[in-house]
Amino acid sequence: MIENLRERLRISSDRLDVINAILIDPNIDVVNDFFEVVSKYGTPEEINAKARQASGLSTLLRRVEQIRPEYLADLKWLKEQRDKQAFISVAEYRRKILGNKADKFKFDDNCAVTLEISACQYFPWAIAAAKRALEQNSLMPGRFIRVRKMTEQEADGDLLAMMAAMQIIGASLVETLDTKGTDGSNVHLGGIETITGYFGGIGQPNEHALQWLDEYLYYYTNYGVKQVLNINSGTILLGYLLHRLGVDIEFKISVFMGNDNPYAALWTLLAAKLFSRDDGTSPLIGFNWSNSVNNETIEIASQFRKAFEFEDVVRFEHHITETWKSIVRQPYNRRQELMKLAERVPNISAKHEGGDPEVEETRKHPSDILDYFRNKQEIIASGDWESLTINFLDKFDAVNRTAHALTERGLSFRAAQKLHY
Repeated sequence: MIENLRERLRISSDRLDVINAILIDPNIDVVNDFFEVVSKYGTPEEINAKARQASGLSTLLRRVEQIRPEYLADLKWLKEQRDKQAFISVAEYRRKILGNKADKFKFDDNCAVTLEISACQYFPWAIAAAKRALEQNSLMPGRFIRVRKMTEQEADGDLLAMMAAMQIIGASLVETLDTKGTDGSNVHLGGIETITGYFGGIGQPNEHALQWLDEYLYYYTNYGVKQVLNINSGTILLGYLLHRLGVDIEFKISVFMGNDNPYAALWTLLAAKLFSRDDGTSPLIGFNWSNSVNNETIEIASQFRKAFEFEDVVRFEHHITETWKSIVRQPYNRRQELMKLAERVPNISAKHEGGDPEVEETRKHPSDILDYFRNKQEIIASGDWESLTINFLDKFDAVNRTAHALTERGLSFRAAQKLHY
């Protein structure tokens, strides 16, 4: 009986004809408005060429020297440490944790867990983490997320320095554009504190979806910013369309999108498959689950992720720790669940948004998601700069506790690839 019912779910090909008719109809405003924004920056080929030029390491370093020359010395130091292989290698790290037993383990790199940290708001924090990694023989993450205001970091040279640093160390970088719910676009929100308790409906109402697209293309063509955070179903679709058109955008879906069950994931990946390129690629390279998700949900979703041929394309990103304040009930630590998940599900990311709870509760100023939205000068003027730096380094330590736990179980990780050979 079930098999007979299953056939009813089959979608007729004429439904696809209707979708195509809408997409290519010159009288459909929603598509015309999309093209109007894109055309401001040129053809997809011209847009990609501008981004490649802007993101070249030599170009970035030259612009850093012009805008923030004191950062250039830090970048040169970082490159020197990398070139002389001062950071611990993966093999050395495993021997540090396991001793002679390291040679007996068969580490499966196909299921390696990406070590992810969020949010690395300021370039000096990345340098502080690198120095701690050298001092402790620990690991730099393989993935950095940022939520700092784009216009602020563009003005002070921090954006350029971070992009250069990530190229030097071999880590991926995700930026958060300013066009989002906290920019005043949703007139019904009372402020930042009103959006942190729920996930969905916060983002880009009305014309703001196109403004997000415009902002992305600005930072892509002028700075080579390729990967950005995406929190709204409309801007996710715009990302799919832009990639389908030929622009090499990449994005990760935020925890604020609220994907908390397999059916939400199926809907998201179904659309990604629908608009994927002929080579099978999709701009959706990171899928951040809701904090409420459990291992079973991720395992179920991994089945159709594989069926869509997205197992190597779409990374499942899972919060292992969270900021102590303003986001989840504490204590929150999913590390032990990750150990079980990592044995069965490939291409996942362990995201660390806070320090371990037992560390956070001892801090005079524990980590707070609302700190992401503060201006840098206000943070400095309030005397909180040092506290926020400590918060970030607590996250860095949490990343390394996860790497330690994975290694103890013979599981692989992905750290900064150009530092940890």
